[in-house]
Amino acid sequence: MVRRPAAVDVPPAEPDQGPSLRADARRNRARVLEAARAAFAEKGVVVQLNEIAQRAGVGAGTVYRHFPSKEALFAAVVADQIDQLIADLQKLLDRDDPGVAFYDFLAMAIEQTSFNKALCEALEAGGNTEIDVSGDVQDAFGDAFGELLVRAQGVGAVREDVDVADVKALLAGCLAARRHRGEAGPVSKLAAVLCDGLRPRP
Repeated sequence: MVRRPAAVDVPPAEPDQGPSLRADARRNRARVLEAARAAFAEKGVVVQLNEIAQRAGVGAGTVYRHFPSKEALFAAVVADQIDQLIADLQKLLDRDDPGVAFYDFLAMAIEQTSFNKALCEALEAGGNTEIDVSGDVQDAFGDAFGELLVRAQGVGAVREDVDVADVKALLAGCLAARRHRGEAGPVSKLAAVLCDGLRPRP
């Protein structure tokens, strides 16, 4: 006689709720990201997850279900913003004048990110792994920015002795200085100095 395994009490499945629960999870994740984007831009990485949860209208547990740490959430927000910069770079690569495109990007980057503490801190962090974004995002940005730089150098609009790392370091310094001084306007004096320093000497 074959003995059947003892029955195990299993809660009844609720298949009809699956798609709804997944949709709710997606909505909650989107709300958390939106709230985090605003909070990090305003306060930087020091903002607490409880505050982000309150802004999103969800519990702290919901935030942790999607993002295991504040650093992971910060990295996701910054990666999304860098993706937007990459999209802007791709559009500029189609410009007829690479030099104008390169300096337009610098001016745009300074204007859009100088008061965004999340992006400023990510740029200033360098090798700080606690708030570092994924390597794929950084590589994609470096590739697009590098291509724009090389094209601008190819037409003599940018000095030949600088590379992507040099320009990123100068950009990070300019962003930090402008944020510290609180300068307004489409292109700050510091941005103009940065651009002038990158142009070839006569």
